[in-house]
Amino acid sequence: MSGDRGDGGGDPDLRANVSGQFARLPETDADREVAGRPSREAVVDWWVDRFGVPEDTFDGYTLWEKGKGKVWALPYDLQGPVPVEALGLKLLRTRQEHWKPTTDAVQRFGREAERNVLVLDDERAKRFLAGEDQPVEWDGDWGYLVVAHELAGGVEPIGVGLYTYGDLTSMVPKGRQRDL
Repeated sequence: MSGDRGDGGGDPDLRANVSGQFARLPETDADREVAGRPSREAVVDWWVDRFGVPEDTFDGYTLWEKGKGKVWALPYDLQGPVPVEALGLKLLRTRQEHWKPTTDAVQRFGREAERNVLVLDDERAKRFLAGEDQPVEWDGDWGYLVVAHELAGGVEPIGVGLYTYGDLTSMVPKGRQRDL
């Protein structure tokens, strides 16, 4: 890793959220210089705690925030801040009551998940992919889930679902919903 943390270091002009640039997440909460910015440690711990992904899943990725609470993963080490529109894969939305993984992140890293994975049968998977909400019996945690489907002898993540009160809400973005 480079010596520049990419979070603004000592420059007071770079120790704030700037909507048009990416700033690297600090390694730990103690390293934070921007109020509310999550740390790399907190983001990785969230994925480990919520979905049971192995702790080393994000080794080799640098984590960045753009604006307030949009966390991105990049499989490269750049010096920052970086004034670009997009950088890597949008991973997570923070700075809200409950952190929310993105569809892309679940499709990329959800195969590693060992917890809070809801595997749907063919009919329910089709309804989920079409963006339909549906009642589902689930004895796991409430909240955001990795929603998956058995495919070619394995379990493949479809996207993010929100499970509350016996209902599964499809969080598949409208532009990616499909009727199969």
